[in-house]
Amino acid sequence: MTTADPRLDALQTPALILDEYRMTRNIRRLASHIASKGSSLRPHLKTVKSTDIARRLLTDGTGPATVSTLTEAEVFAEMGVKDIIYAVGITPQKLERVAAIRAKGCDLTVLLDSAEQAQAVAGFSQRSGQAIPALIELDCDGHRSGVAPGDPVLIGIGRILHEGAAELRGVLTHAGESYEVAGEDAHAWLAELERQAAVGSANMLRDAGLPCPVVSIGSTPTAHAVEDLDGVTEVRAGVYAFFDLVQAGIGVCGIDDIALSVLTTVIGHQRDKGWVITDAGWMAMSRDRGTAGQAVDQGYGAVCDEVGQPIEDLIVIKTNQEHGIIARRPGNDAPLPDLPVGSRLRILPNHACAPAAQFQAYNVLPPVPGAPLRTWPRFGGW
Repeated sequence: MTTADPRLDALQTPALILDEYRMTRNIRRLASHIASKGSSLRPHLKTVKSTDIARRLLTDGTGPATVSTLTEAEVFAEMGVKDIIYAVGITPQKLERVAAIRAKGCDLTVLLDSAEQAQAVAGFSQRSGQAIPALIELDCDGHRSGVAPGDPVLIGIGRILHEGAAELRGVLTHAGESYEVAGEDAHAWLAELERQAAVGSANMLRDAGLPCPVVSIGSTPTAHAVEDLDGVTEVRAGVYAFFDLVQAGIGVCGIDDIALSVLTTVIGHQRDKGWVITDAGWMAMSRDRGTAGQAVDQGYGAVCDEVGQPIEDLIVIKTNQEHGIIARRPGNDAPLPDLPVGSRLRILPNHACAPAAQFQAYNVLPPVPGAPLRTWPRFGGW
């Protein structure tokens, strides 16, 4: 098995590696699936935080898109994205910034789930002379924030927006509990619950004489499993461009689909403990333990050789700030592979968003074998 890639030789570690071929395959897979169901895909750009990748995720580079920070909205609006949903509950202090983004020609929509937020948006809209569009967030599965489907407060929030100076744009929900179940059937079932919650709430608003042009649903697991999108105007998903061990653990993808990894170097050993020490600690890998409750616990990441081939039952079992400790998975007593100081390894992440956030750039492996490494900048901040 080949265990070295000369294109990576010049990189200082830890370094963020992106396999462009796998990423492109992942992007096309979901785009094709949603198109076959007759709906629109609104990619979430929070994972990638890169204009280079955003151009590959968005059909024509102008949207539609989803973001989770106003910095993302600003960067992507500057890139030319014209249709963005800021999919985190709005606060009054952020409305001036929202208005500034909108004033530059980007149709930025905010999210809210309370009368207090709606009043703040309506009041700001009146004072500024800008009708800020807002979606009402729905809690379709008890996972996080949002109005319970069928709750009369939905109508009250809608009226505050519609009868005030703001714009009621529609409803949005996120099936976050889809991360807690495994298999396509379970994800398809949650996708249908998500659809019913959103469509039922949209009809509730319409029956009350309120507009609801947008019916937005989505999570990476449900987006890949959804079968019926009747009444839904768009589907959102984000981590699917890269995938990760959490998504593999619940059956959304395979290990071979994971496009993101962290390159690390062996710096030492504790042979009596069966440990290999690397220079990728939690500052590079994060302390995300998203697979801990799954059928296969991947520790802090699964270990691959330098070309990305998984090494059986080798995982990161512990992280310090700048040290990663690699060992065999509990229950496997096989000898460690020969990994002398200076050996290069790649670690697959539990949650792609977390380690990606630690780096300022992607080191991109092009789809053409042997083609030189490329660098795509990445940004952060809120």
